[in-house]
Amino acid sequence: MTRLSQHLAGALDPVRLAAQIGLNPDPWQARVLREPHHRDLLVVHRQGGKSVTAAVAAVHQGMFVPKSLILVVSPSQRQSQELFRTMLTLYRSLGRPVPSESENALSVTLENGSRVVALPADAVTIRGYSAANLLIIDEAAFVSDDTMVAVRPMLAVSNGRLLAMSTPWGRRGWFYEASRSPEWRVTVVTAEQCPRKHPDGKLVFSPEYLEAERAGMGELKFRREYMCEFSDLAGLMFGADDIAAIFESTGVGSPLLEPGRPPGLPAKAVRRAKEPRCAHLWRDGRCVRCGWERPAPEADPC
Repeated sequence: MTRLSQHLAGALDPVRLAAQIGLNPDPWQARVLREPHHRDLLVVHRQGGKSVTAAVAAVHQGMFVPKSLILVVSPSQRQSQELFRTMLTLYRSLGRPVPSESENALSVTLENGSRVVALPADAVTIRGYSAANLLIIDEAAFVSDDTMVAVRPMLAVSNGRLLAMSTPWGRRGWFYEASRSPEWRVTVVTAEQCPRKHPDGKLVFSPEYLEAERAGMGELKFRREYMCEFSDLAGLMFGADDIAAIFESTGVGSPLLEPGRPPGLPAKAVRRAKEPRCAHLWRDGRCVRCGWERPAPEADPC
């Protein structure tokens, strides 16, 4: 195959682009690359290939969609730089089929106008970018809700793609909520599902290896890091299931499991809970300030 035909094949299929430098994507990676979703959430075990998948997606976007802006966001600058270095290595291994105008430790600009920029997840300093075509969030479970509020508008003008990836980290935060949201296409891959093998034919994540990891790190951490389970973090006095059980036993419903107004809780109580406390001024059994009907003392939401 000539260099031109390779270039065209890579443009049409990111999996074939990866194959040009010896990468053989797993089935889930191939789906993410070939069937991009507007909101992709990758809940994948440690060393499962998340970074390589994101790197191929970024390089393909940058080379074959001119004037693309690709942003790489991680909890720290060092982590963003590591993922960016993976992207840069892949791009260089392909022989720089689209020449670059400039390259440094945190960004690259191609002659076709595309840019890749690595950023730390700082909700204050990250602002300023707009019209991103691809936004990659690495170690997403450790990226704060405030940072996500800051970066999501960057996709509005371009109607860009958001690719977030991580192992779980507790049953709280935007990453956990996204894993339960119909807005996202959620891909879950555990270590037991990884088909990759060593040169000698032995599975990388063999049963023997996984049992040794389970014994070494403990059940809770093992199930989080390798089995991709959203479990309560160690040290909590009450877990999410305990709190939910308390609410369910009262017939009110759990606000942890049912966002918005829980069944059985009056809408006024939810509204009042979000507003400043009211110094009630009662008239004919109703507060003229907030509209709350005079309740028994223990039922007053304020």
